[in-house]
Amino acid sequence: MIPERLDSGLQQLFSSLYPGHEAIRLARQAVSAFFGRTPLRKRRRVPGNGLWQESDNYLITYGNSIADGEHKPLDLLRDFAHHYLHGVFTGIHILPFFPFTSDDGFAVTDYREVNSALGSWEDIERIGDEFRLMSDLVLNHCSSQSRMFSEYLQGHEPYDRYFFEASPEDDLSAVVRPRTHPLLREVETASGTRHVWCTFSHDQVDFDFSNPAVLMEFLDVMREHIEHGVRTFRLDAVAFLWKEPGTPCIHLRQTHEVIRLMRLLADFHPEQLIIITETNVPNAENLSYFGNRNEAHLVYNFSLPPLLLHALLTGTSKHLNAWQMAMPPAQLGCSYFNFTASHDGIGLRPAEGLVPEEELDAVIETVCGFGGRVSMRSLPGGGERPYELNTSLFDAFKGTCEGEDDLQMERFLCSQSIVMGLEGIPAIYIHALLATANDQEGVERLGYNRAINRKRLEYPQLRQALEDPASTTAYAFSAIRALLAIRGKQPAFHPNATQFTLQLGEAFFGFWRQSLDRAQSIFAISNLTRERREIDPLSLNLIGGDRWQDLISGETIAQDGPAIAFDPYQTRWISNR
Repeated sequence: MIPERLDSGLQQLFSSLYPGHEAIRLARQAVSAFFGRTPLRKRRRVPGNGLWQESDNYLITYGNSIADGEHKPLDLLRDFAHHYLHGVFTGIHILPFFPFTSDDGFAVTDYREVNSALGSWEDIERIGDEFRLMSDLVLNHCSSQSRMFSEYLQGHEPYDRYFFEASPEDDLSAVVRPRTHPLLREVETASGTRHVWCTFSHDQVDFDFSNPAVLMEFLDVMREHIEHGVRTFRLDAVAFLWKEPGTPCIHLRQTHEVIRLMRLLADFHPEQLIIITETNVPNAENLSYFGNRNEAHLVYNFSLPPLLLHALLTGTSKHLNAWQMAMPPAQLGCSYFNFTASHDGIGLRPAEGLVPEEELDAVIETVCGFGGRVSMRSLPGGGERPYELNTSLFDAFKGTCEGEDDLQMERFLCSQSIVMGLEGIPAIYIHALLATANDQEGVERLGYNRAINRKRLEYPQLRQALEDPASTTAYAFSAIRALLAIRGKQPAFHPNATQFTLQLGEAFFGFWRQSLDRAQSIFAISNLTRERREIDPLSLNLIGGDRWQDLISGETIAQDGPAIAFDPYQTRWISNR
C-alpha cells in the first residue's frame, strides 16, 4: 500500500516531467524500483534538525587512496579508518568505487558492481557498518565503453533511447560548459550516424532523462546501493542533468523536479537517507538546490573554498565576510556541506560575482607559483575562463600573495578550523587531513591537472609517518583530529545552530554560534594575517557572569580583562561552557 502523500506527490512530479505518459503507472514503477520489497514508512519523514548533530563529519577519499600492493585497497581503507578515524569521524565518502574507464571513476561502466581492483560489496558493507557511508550517484553520464552504451550503438531496447542525441545544426550557443572539448561526439549506430551529448569528455556520454526509463534505472540502482549500506547519495554533476537545445542546459526546471522526486522517495524510506547535490556553480545557483526543503538535504558549500583561500592569501576577510553575511541560514532539514578542498581542486566559478576578477587572478597566480595548476572552461560564444585551481590544499598555503614564508602549517590549520566552526557539516579530503604535497610526478605520469591532488599513499609509509611526531603528516593529522574532537562536543556547533557574522575588521574572520537550546554560545574568531593581532573583549559582548574559555587553547577569557591576543593565523573558539 503506497501512502497517499507519496502517491500523490509522485504523480504530480511525473505529470510535470513526462506529460505524455501515464503518471499513475510511473508512480507505481518508481516505488517498485526504489523500495523493492522494503516496507515503506507510513508517513513522510518531517524535515527537522534530527538528521545530524554536532559530532557529524565526513572524510572524503578514493577507494584506493591507500595501497600497499598486497591487500585490497578497500580493506586498507577500512583498517585505516578503524584505527585512526574511529571515534572522531562519523562518515566516509568513498568516491566512485565502480568499474570505470576514465576520470578516476566518474566514467562508470557498471553501477551495480564494485571495481574488483578495489574489493567487493562485502568490503563496502564493512565500512558502512562502522561509518555513515556516502556514495556517488554518477547520474549525468556513463562510460562510452559501458554495456549500456554498447547496446545503444547496436539499437537494442531499451538502451536505444538511453542517451541524449542532438544535431550539430541545433542552437547550442547558450550551453554552459565546464570543459573545452567539443560538446557533441559523432558515433555510428544501427540506425546510422548520430551525435551524442558529452558534457565532460567524449568517454562520458550523457543520459537522456526525458526518457522515464532512465530515471527508473537510477532509482533501481539507488535501491541496490541502499541494500549494500549506502545512506548518503551524492548526486554528481546533477545541474547538467536535463538538456534542451536553445537553453543553457543547466539548472533546468526538470532537473530540480528529478531531485524532488528522489527526496520524496527518500523521505518515505525506513532508513535515514540523505541527498546531497554537487553543483560547482555560482553561489545563488547552488543554493537553489535546497528547493523549499524538498530537494537536497545538503548542498556543497562551493563558494567557501575559493573565498577562504583568497582571505588567507591576501590577509583580508572583506569578501569572505560579505558573502557570509548574505548567506541564509539553512532551513530545518537542510544544511551546508563545508569543505576546503576536494579531489577535483578548488572551483573558481563559485567565486564569480563575489571576488573581483583581478583579485582572483592574483590568487591564481600565487597558487600556480606554489606549484599549482589551473584548468579552463569554454565560454558561450567562444573564449575560455579559469574553471578550477588544481593543487593540494597544504601547498596552496605555502605563503601569501606576497610570497612564500614559514607559516604554511598555521595558515593551513586556520582554514580547517574555520570550516569546522561554520554552520553546516564539515568534510575533509584525505589529502588535506594528511597535509599531502602537490603530486607533480602524478601529473606528468597521468597527463591531467587533477592528478596533482590524487596521490596514492603507500600504507606502510603512511603509518610510519603518522607515528613520527616530527612529520608534517602526523602534526596536521593530530591537530585536525583534536579540533574535530572538540567540535563534536559543542552543541553550539550543531549544523543548524544559530550563526551571526561578526564585524571585527578585515584582519579577522569571526562568527557567533548559539546552540539550539540557547544554553551555549561560541565566538569563533580567526586571525587571517601573519602578524600578531588583538581584540578588545568588550567588542564581543561576552555575557557577564559566564565563564568564557577558549576551547582550543584552554585559556580563560575575561569580559573586562586585557585584550585578547591572536598569533598569526590563530583561531579561538571562545565558549561560555
